[in-house]
Amino acid sequence: MQTHYPENRTMNSELPPAENTPPAEIPHSPAPVLRSSDLLQGRKEVVIEHEGEQYRLRLTRNGRLVLYK
Repeated sequence: MQTHYPENRTMNSELPPAENTPPAEIPHSPAPVLRSSDLLQGRKEVVIEHEGEQYRLRLTRNGRLVLYK
């Protein structure tokens, strides 16, 4: 794949227009919203596994969330 930017700002004329847009011009969608109540489901703590590591998401007495490794 050729990567050059002539005046028309295309990366490769063989690609469809949506895939032909340089990465900086692709709009980002907002991050999804997850409610803490949905994650905790009435508990004070849940374990989240990420890339083989375990993290604890804990609800404090003051109603704050803390993430521990």
